[in-house]
Amino acid sequence: MAHDSTDNPDDARARKSPRGTTADAPPESLAPPDLDPATTAGEDEDDALLPDILEESGAVGEEPLATGHEAIERAVRLAPTSPGVYRMLSANADVLYVGKAKNVKKRLSNYARQSAPQPARILRMIAATVTVEIVSTNTETEALLLEANLIKQLRPRFNVQLRDDKSFPYILITGDHWAPQILKHRGAQSRPGRYFGPFASAGAVNRTITALQRAFLIRSCTDSFFESRSRPCLLYQIRRCAGPCTREIDFPGYTTLVREATDFLSGKSQAVKQELAGEMEKASGELEFETAALYRDRLAALSAIQSQQGINPRTVEEADVFAIHQEGGFSCVEVFFFRTGQNWGNRAYFPRAEKTYTPEEVLGSFLAQFYDDKPPPKNILLSHEIEESELLANALSIKAGHKIEVTAPKRGEKKELVAHALTNAREALGRKLADTATQSRLLDAMATTLSLPHSPKRIEVYDNSHIQGTNAVGAMIVAGPDGFVKNQYRKFNIKSEGLTPGDDYGMMKEVLERRFKRLINPPEDAAGKAKDDDFPQWPDLVIIDGGRGQLNAVREIFTNLGLTQVSLMSVAKGPDRDAGRETLFMPEREAIKLEPRDPVLYFIQRLRDEAHRFVIGSHRKLRKKDIREAGLQEIPGIGPSRKRALLHHFGTLKEIERASIADLGKVPGVSAESARRIFDYFHPQPG
Repeated sequence: MAHDSTDNPDDARARKSPRGTTADAPPESLAPPDLDPATTAGEDEDDALLPDILEESGAVGEEPLATGHEAIERAVRLAPTSPGVYRMLSANADVLYVGKAKNVKKRLSNYARQSAPQPARILRMIAATVTVEIVSTNTETEALLLEANLIKQLRPRFNVQLRDDKSFPYILITGDHWAPQILKHRGAQSRPGRYFGPFASAGAVNRTITALQRAFLIRSCTDSFFESRSRPCLLYQIRRCAGPCTREIDFPGYTTLVREATDFLSGKSQAVKQELAGEMEKASGELEFETAALYRDRLAALSAIQSQQGINPRTVEEADVFAIHQEGGFSCVEVFFFRTGQNWGNRAYFPRAEKTYTPEEVLGSFLAQFYDDKPPPKNILLSHEIEESELLANALSIKAGHKIEVTAPKRGEKKELVAHALTNAREALGRKLADTATQSRLLDAMATTLSLPHSPKRIEVYDNSHIQGTNAVGAMIVAGPDGFVKNQYRKFNIKSEGLTPGDDYGMMKEVLERRFKRLINPPEDAAGKAKDDDFPQWPDLVIIDGGRGQLNAVREIFTNLGLTQVSLMSVAKGPDRDAGRETLFMPEREAIKLEPRDPVLYFIQRLRDEAHRFVIGSHRKLRKKDIREAGLQEIPGIGPSRKRALLHHFGTLKEIERASIADLGKVPGVSAESARRIFDYFHPQPG
């Protein structure tokens, strides 16, 4: 893995800090934007993910007066000359930096020498260091894997940070049923079957599965739904399933469809298309025009899949392509996935890194973190040469169990693929910078319009949802200079037992007290983890839904908690809930009415609508969970006989939930009134 010059201070050139901060500046002024806390697992889980280590040499240089070079010099005395990983900690036990070295003692010695010219960020890091912790490993390869794992867990301030690192979806054709199912899959690949991926997004998988169903008529229903059918479902009627559940197709015929789908996903698309074209011509020659039309439609579906894939390589069978572009102090890494000679999508990442990092340094650190929990392909193609590509290739080869090549191609089709990815990275970063500039102008305008002390860096918007007090849930969404910060969203299941059903004041009181008491008194298990100070944890502005009454109630909560530095605003809906006629309320001020076309009002509407969307989604998940657990017993007037009739007709509770009133009315014994009652039970209007 290519390391930034923090790993090689002797070879580094002195660079000016992007903020003009000197080595004596307080470390609190340097902080990373917030990352998804879900990436930080429990200690037991973390230990299971790490390679075997030889020893934990513990904290060295722990005397409280030792800081900076002195603390590192003390660590050097006890440091091993073997491979390992070191962690630099601040006075608050925050992890500042995680690095790896073939010879830990030699690497730390480089930091300890005060005479060596070093970049400003290294000087700041050294000045803030009071403790160095060292873990020895068997090999440098193990050290690289451990380093990447720790960076993702601890999120150190001075490391390159991979953000928005979600798992990628796969297509699974199951192998544990005589009539295999096609479905989207995330997570451990423990179910028998064939997995195809990764795909860049869930949307790409869903579109591909829909097209594959049109082309190969493979079922997507669950096994329980399959076994309960007495007649084909709607997918059979619209020619997206062959109907194996009711034996509309025999076993050999369905097996042929599954084989063709597997061959297509395995890269044998031309052979499959030729086979289908031959069958179409044969049917046409035998005057079986309806059958020929079916083959024609299946061929069209396959062509649609390939047209969606865009560029498909001729000579590259399996590769991930990474290209990085830097501009305006930001980095964008574009990743393309090629499997079985097909383009399965791309995704843009915007890693957090100080402006002084080179593209090679960012890309090298990014790759090790990216493959920390993902299987690598046989080829990894890069836009830039990274310093330790051979070490990274060896580490990934050991992890994958087969040879992995990491290269920056200079010619041929591989070079073309990298150039295409680089163009996408440049365009994605351009859009990101434009969005950031627009967001910055909106925040400045909001500060001016609302007379805030400064442009808000963190805005929190709260809302709650319930149906007559049941499944009550509150939610918080967060926005900042980069737009909505979705990894900061939180939902709050209402726990207060004494609340009157529908008591919105009481629900909001519980949500805000839980949120801000946690901020005032953070949990003890947060100790030792890097704090995400660049994206603040304390809001500059809190927005709630409601009028002056809701504002005063929340203001009282803030007063009781001693919160005086957080601006507060409520948004009251206009007459007939018309958008553009909202009234804004703030403490000690007259009601604020903005022009319907005011960009600030549009922005506030977006914030409110996003909070409403998130809380409604959270409420529906809670309600669906209760419905699954309760079944149909909770619906008034639905007894055992009607329940059996509904399940026999639709197969599963999920299908009953999807049914329209007209479909429900077709079930024997279900009247129009009962159908309406069942529909309303599954589709209530939350408050």
